[in-house]
Amino acid sequence: MFKVHLLMLFAAVLVSGSFPVVAAISNDLDPIVLTLIRFALASALFAPFIWFRYTLVVSFVALVRYSLISASLVICFWSMFLALRYTTALNVSTIFTIVPGLAGIYAIVLNKERLGRVRLIALFLGIIGALWVLFRGDVALLAEFSWNKGDLIFLVGCLFMGLYTPLVRLFHRGESMLQMSFWIMLTGTFWLSLLAGPKLLTVSWPDVSFKVWVAISYLAVFSTIITFFLTQYALLFLGPTRVAAYSYLYPGLVLVLELLFGGVWPGIQILPGIVIVLAAMIVIQQMEHRDS
Repeated sequence: MFKVHLLMLFAAVLVSGSFPVVAAISNDLDPIVLTLIRFALASALFAPFIWFRYTLVVSFVALVRYSLISASLVICFWSMFLALRYTTALNVSTIFTIVPGLAGIYAIVLNKERLGRVRLIALFLGIIGALWVLFRGDVALLAEFSWNKGDLIFLVGCLFMGLYTPLVRLFHRGESMLQMSFWIMLTGTFWLSLLAGPKLLTVSWPDVSFKVWVAISYLAVFSTIITFFLTQYALLFLGPTRVAAYSYLYPGLVLVLELLFGGVWPGIQILPGIVIVLAAMIVIQQMEHRDS
């Protein structure tokens, strides 16, 4: 079980790296087109492995299950790209802290999970701790937070993102998580193709910069293929609530990544937030373990 938690920590680092990457390229291409390329590239890279090890044949019923899961991801990722045209990466990270709580609520309904009062409190404290880190312990900065068009767009995306882990748990029928990850990516590519439509013809592909292609490659390989598999694999052992709770670590991990690339340490005022997040994570993981 310890190895599963290490894998989820690794996945959290990869996802945290996607926030600044998305922010850096959000204005270079249409949000739908960007997300489509991300999913299509991930599917294309993964397809030969799935064909060689398993099969590319899938039943219609299974395809429907995978399509419902991928729809929740597509809406979230597309909303992130679109939202970052009108808001900041900080605001997006702030709003994303509600996803574990939403996943917990959805898991109660869809997966019949028993959260209990203690874990509900821990989920709430996780939000508080994550916000503390995001706003560097500056209450005045938090008070200045005001909703804008981009924030509302991403809020809708988060409402769907909360469905992801409960749906994976609900629709898993014993197949390999590698297969499930591939078909979720491929059906996600289908949804995005419908959304993108004629916009693909309006893109001046030769003018797309090398920086954008590098960023999309990172998102496709590390933030899509690898994190999809790790998340879905961990779900079998940890359950939706515990897996989703790892997103509380994103603000702190984003801060660490910023420091590694020349950022400035915000000061010891963020330490209470880090302590709160870690305490909430421990409670969520332990209480879930007792119930499982």
